[in-house]
Amino acid sequence: MPPYPLEPGGAEFGKMVEAAVDLIGRFVDGLADAPASDLDLLDPVLELVGEGPGQAGRPLEELLDTVERAAAKGFETAGPGYLAFVPAGGLLSAALADLVACALNRFTGLAGPAPGLVALEASVLRWMCDQFDLPAGAAGLLTSGGSLANLTALVAARASRLGEDFQRGTLYASPQAHHSVAKAARLAGFPPSAVRAVPCTADLRMDLDALASTVDADRKAGRLPFLLVGSGGTTNTGTVDPLTGMVEMARRFGLWLHVDAAYGGFFQLTDRGRRQLRGIEGADSIALDPHKGLFLPYGTGALLVRDGEHLRAAHSGVAPKGDYMQDIVALRGVQDFADYGPELSRDFRGLRVWLPLHLHGVAAFRAALDEKLDLARHAYGALSATDGLEVPWPPDLSIVAFRAGAGDEDTRRLLKTVNATRRVLLSSTGIEGRRYVRMAILSFRTHLDRVEEAVELIRGAL
Repeated sequence: MPPYPLEPGGAEFGKMVEAAVDLIGRFVDGLADAPASDLDLLDPVLELVGEGPGQAGRPLEELLDTVERAAAKGFETAGPGYLAFVPAGGLLSAALADLVACALNRFTGLAGPAPGLVALEASVLRWMCDQFDLPAGAAGLLTSGGSLANLTALVAARASRLGEDFQRGTLYASPQAHHSVAKAARLAGFPPSAVRAVPCTADLRMDLDALASTVDADRKAGRLPFLLVGSGGTTNTGTVDPLTGMVEMARRFGLWLHVDAAYGGFFQLTDRGRRQLRGIEGADSIALDPHKGLFLPYGTGALLVRDGEHLRAAHSGVAPKGDYMQDIVALRGVQDFADYGPELSRDFRGLRVWLPLHLHGVAAFRAALDEKLDLARHAYGALSATDGLEVPWPPDLSIVAFRAGAGDEDTRRLLKTVNATRRVLLSSTGIEGRRYVRMAILSFRTHLDRVEEAVELIRGAL
């Protein structure tokens, strides 16, 4: 055993990287034919990975083999047939960035320990703000995902609109809003009764007349309306709320407008997406998931806030910084991310966003997103022309919802039959008491051939 086993030299580490690259190469080369889902014979794999580490080390090849066997079970979220839930990407350039970021191991909660890398991450956030026409005073934060972004925005809205006495605070969202909104409210100290469900119109968009009536009634009842949540593409159907009208309504009632655009926000890079999301530029805060619309690895979310001072005020100065941080001096012009969110220690998320954008160029992402919009329209047209299917809502973005015309039980059977082929994986949801199958097209590896195959599998399942 070498005297310092935790410090491999450059040559040894190079061999370790080569072994990992071989695994990645096999994985990527096999994606086209890999099953979209495999949950068979789980027990041997679960037993294998459940073993604790020994006192002596084990060969890397043996350990990577264990990882490869474990990764083969579950949903193939990186493959072209993953059309369930909301696909994430897993760009290899982002994986390369994470290798570098983990090796550098810089602390980025505060600017002082790594000012250049914090500024790099801040430049990505400023670019995102620019895509939504947010002003110079806007601020942002990379998070672990949309759920934490929604929670952080809700805390900022609570502090801005309600202050310390917030128990009568009331927020408004449609039944189509992501479940993380209600969860965020609970974590932020609000009872379930504080979350008011505003009905939708027939096309699943928030009913603004119903919103106005609900807010008026709540004020008369002594509640304190403070937050309105719109969807920039719902998880169920990808539907975009009437954001321009919601901006006007928020200003009328003095509400903070938060747009949960975790799924659909980056369609803003396309002309069609910008038209669908019109009004989002008037939001007080926007939640995004780069691990969806920018095809990055899971664990990459973002929050943008129109007035960055509101975000900072809600998350800094709550308690004095510990004396142990007295030697870290704030740098003018570079933000301390810890002052804008709940995390002090955090990984260096910025590089996995910055490197792919600069390496591939924004036009490559725009083209991929335009392709997804085209594919969704193609699937909608093909499924709408299929006897025995109900396809009630044209896609705003890239999710198509449909059901078997014979009812819920046939819809369940259809889903089970399609997924059993293991060529694609679809998921289902409940909308207004009826079951629907969802085809969510967002992986950068999903192209026309796999969408057409999915359509044929659905027709065959009928």
